[in-house]
Amino acid sequence: MPSTSSATAHAERGTRRRLEWREVGLVKDGINRKEWREQQPAWGPFVRHRQRSTPARYPKGRSARDRHHLAVLAQLAAAALICLDPGHGTIPSVGTQREPIGPGSHVLKIKDGGGAPGEAPVALAIAFKTRALLRARGYRVAMTRTRDGFAGGNIARAQFCNERHAALMLRIHADGSSNQSAHGFQTFYPALHRGWTDDIYAASLRAARDVQRAAVRATGAKDLGLVPRADLTGFNWANVPAILVETGYMTNPPESALLKTAAYQEKVARGLAAGVSEFVRP
Repeated sequence: MPSTSSATAHAERGTRRRLEWREVGLVKDGINRKEWREQQPAWGPFVRHRQRSTPARYPKGRSARDRHHLAVLAQLAAAALICLDPGHGTIPSVGTQREPIGPGSHVLKIKDGGGAPGEAPVALAIAFKTRALLRARGYRVAMTRTRDGFAGGNIARAQFCNERHAALMLRIHADGSSNQSAHGFQTFYPALHRGWTDDIYAASLRAARDVQRAAVRATGAKDLGLVPRADLTGFNWANVPAILVETGYMTNPPESALLKTAAYQEKVARGLAAGVSEFVRP
């Protein structure tokens, strides 16, 4: 049995510890609880009082609305990001410059050949409509360009999507041909190239299948299928799944006229959004 002096000393130590806890706060797992409480906003989400947690009293106008806003922001931050790349629209003096077709390659290719006549504005219009539909489905969306005057090449476009860790790089184009009767919708995907596309090949092929199927269904366009491409700089520099859709032929008069209408652009966009949804969830 402890002596009276020992008991008194023990009691004093206990009192001192309780006082220290009140003044300094209990530190556990690197967290000072007193300091943590002092750093919290006065209005919530919970206010500690007499060892009980009670719902905070939010200031007027900052209750359910603010909580909903924070929840929406959290969902957006976690949503898959789709990187839209509307083709062409590059500054002509930049477009004629050359860049390596792939990492470490000595083969050079011009940055932008300009595309088919009228292709750049059609691609941009479809991209804007696709962005709106994807956002409505809960995706985050980034675009490599939102106007004419793009000042980079295809390496820059790929790196833009790489840096954002996109779930998919969706490149939007329209085709051209010396055969004016050529028409239809097709999707390109990266050909398998060890060291360049082997890390994105399988996912890109799956995305191409999903988007091609959905776009043909939405537009009623002729299904020209899937085409592997080894010569596209934007594919070879991509570190994320990447596909390129040729939404139709600008050199086919009836199809070109369709592609220039807002109604058909909306159909294409709906097909692209549906295909993306098949490939990856928001």
